[in-house]
Amino acid sequence: MKPTRVMYGSHAVAEAVSACRPGVVSAFPISPQTHIIERLAYLAANGQLSAEVVRAESEHSAFSVVLGACATGVRAYTASASQGVLLAAEVFYTMAGMRFPVVMTVANRTVSTPISIQPDHQDSMAIRDAAVIQLYVESIEEAYATHIQAFRVAEDHDVLLPVMVCMDGWILTHGHEPVATLTQEEVNEYLPPYRPVVALDPDRPLTWGSYVDDDLYMEFRWATVEAMERAKAKIEEAARDYAARFGRYYGGLIEPYHAEDAVVVLVAMGSVAGTIKETVDHLRERGEKVGLVRIRSFRPFPWGEIVAAAPRAEAFAVLD
Repeated sequence: MKPTRVMYGSHAVAEAVSACRPGVVSAFPISPQTHIIERLAYLAANGQLSAEVVRAESEHSAFSVVLGACATGVRAYTASASQGVLLAAEVFYTMAGMRFPVVMTVANRTVSTPISIQPDHQDSMAIRDAAVIQLYVESIEEAYATHIQAFRVAEDHDVLLPVMVCMDGWILTHGHEPVATLTQEEVNEYLPPYRPVVALDPDRPLTWGSYVDDDLYMEFRWATVEAMERAKAKIEEAARDYAARFGRYYGGLIEPYHAEDAVVVLVAMGSVAGTIKETVDHLRERGEKVGLVRIRSFRPFPWGEIVAAAPRAEAFAVLD
């Protein structure tokens, strides 16, 4: 591993994505995502990233570009936020239905109206039923590690679904924190090259997204449900392997914090969990049995793991 260094959140994500060796990066600038793609464009311009960087005219086009790239057998990445995510909503369903393992960052931000730029999970949660895996991170270092793990989970042949890494806008994208980063060689060993099951080939014509009747439509949708369930074990596996290799565990479907004996359990996602942990510590010093279950994987949703993590809970309080 490289020495731990203080990093700007967006640049940490860009370095993680660059180390994963995508062949195509496409996006439309929207705060607070902009600096991730800006940094990737900088790395490509300086020869540190061998990728085609496409600045599209809208988020819908940007997501369509990476969908097309993935269809040709190329590892692809994009990022967006807020209204940009909603504008591209159609393409999320297409990616998942076609089983294209695109990895994307959602820099979570409120959706208008009224206009605001505060962190908010409305944008990514609006895509909850599109069969896109959603992983929410608490810190910048977790964002770095999770992006590397996300490519491995998405491209696993038992999964083959898009993965959305969600990080709170401004708080994480524009914050500075110590981050333990990996060498390129370490990432190469952890994440093999993208090997698609099928890809567009003029010599072997294939069809994606064709018309189907009701019976086959349900089969397609059920296939994504089964893949999402299989993803639970793959998310855990990717995190454990990352920890075994690099000594840092960032993963799992949930993170329980003093939940095993808690009577009242708080449930939350994202960077607010850090503040909640401080509060839990303070309340437990006063003898109050309070705990936290931080949800990392919103899709697939870990209902069984949440119940098992808090066997004595009499009340759950969800911070939405």
